[in-house]
Amino acid sequence: MRKIPVTIPYFTDEEEQEVAKVLASGWVAQGPTVAKFERAIAEHEGVAEGVATTSATTSLHLAMIANGLGAGMDAIAPAFTFVATENAIVMTGATPVMVDIHQETFNIDTRKIAEKIEEQYESRDGKLVNKDTGNILWGIVPVHEFGLCCDINEVNAIAKEYGLKVVEDAACALGAMVGGVHEGGFGNCSCVSFHPRKSITTGEGGMILTDDPALAKRMRELRTHGSTVSADARDKGHGFLLPEYNEAGYNYRMTDIQAAVGMAQVRKFEDILACKRRRAALYNELIAAKLPEFITPVEPEGYYHTYQSYVCMLNIKELGIASTAEGGAYRNNMLQTLEDIGIATRQGTHAVHMLGYYRNRFGYKPEDLPNAYACDHLSITLPLYMQMTDDDQEYVVDTIRKVIDGRI
Repeated sequence: MRKIPVTIPYFTDEEEQEVAKVLASGWVAQGPTVAKFERAIAEHEGVAEGVATTSATTSLHLAMIANGLGAGMDAIAPAFTFVATENAIVMTGATPVMVDIHQETFNIDTRKIAEKIEEQYESRDGKLVNKDTGNILWGIVPVHEFGLCCDINEVNAIAKEYGLKVVEDAACALGAMVGGVHEGGFGNCSCVSFHPRKSITTGEGGMILTDDPALAKRMRELRTHGSTVSADARDKGHGFLLPEYNEAGYNYRMTDIQAAVGMAQVRKFEDILACKRRRAALYNELIAAKLPEFITPVEPEGYYHTYQSYVCMLNIKELGIASTAEGGAYRNNMLQTLEDIGIATRQGTHAVHMLGYYRNRFGYKPEDLPNAYACDHLSITLPLYMQMTDDDQEYVVDTIRKVIDGRI
């Protein structure tokens, strides 16, 4: 049976060589290679500072804490995203307030942000206060979903109008741009991921990008239990004394072993991005010719989509399906059939307001956020990776055609 995975990390001998250097050095915890990797990613994205962590989730948590989010506060976030976005908000003690998205881009609908603020909050003593809970509105956590930036300029404009903070969840979007500006370059902390499903990987890992050196310094301290001196700095002299700890911090440290893999990966990044964009263009052509039942992802003018994932929507009108719920059942049956054949696919991501914890704690109903609900039920991630061939892609599309036609 022909096997097509949904993704495969792209490794060559370079990763092994870089890791061997670190192992031979004897320094395998966070140290000089992490610092080198931070500089490489920050330079690629055109920002001043990179702060490496154990994951994008811990990056988000760290950036939120450093920017003052905590108990008694609200943070607005999109409902259609991986649960880590809202989980990171909850980890600070704050409350996520979910708004809907655009089905076309899968990204937060800025009109819904403004509507939520006007409907749910009132000004008291210069702060926006939730009319129901009394929580103070801290800010916005927009997501750049699947490798496409959201309308971050409009998000920033809303934040400026209302005096709010912004932390960008750019887990999927390393390399993505708007108007030639990389994510991370819009004046906020931006958090990226190096999970194996991302375009480049360190196994697990994340990084906060910022142009604020003082904020970067504080986040580096917080990620190391609140230590005022890093381990590699201590190694350069007077390392026998433990540093001062002025805050209760966390252990969110990336290892030099992971960073070594990252250094090899970042050298391939532009080739990986170019390949993924070519493969996305081929999918667009094949689907337009053979699968009218699929709606392909969009790339608005002036945006640079990195296609961390290639995510389509099922066109239920074309299929003659009456409801989103029925469309979701049809989608699930299709993806199960493909999996049985050997083609791995995935739901794009989930509507967080429909997940048990958030549904039970906050009382959300599926219809409260209809676009997120629709994308939860109708999104389909097709296989996309560096090693894929044209023939692989044609096989995927032709097989889907056979499944829809009932020939498989």
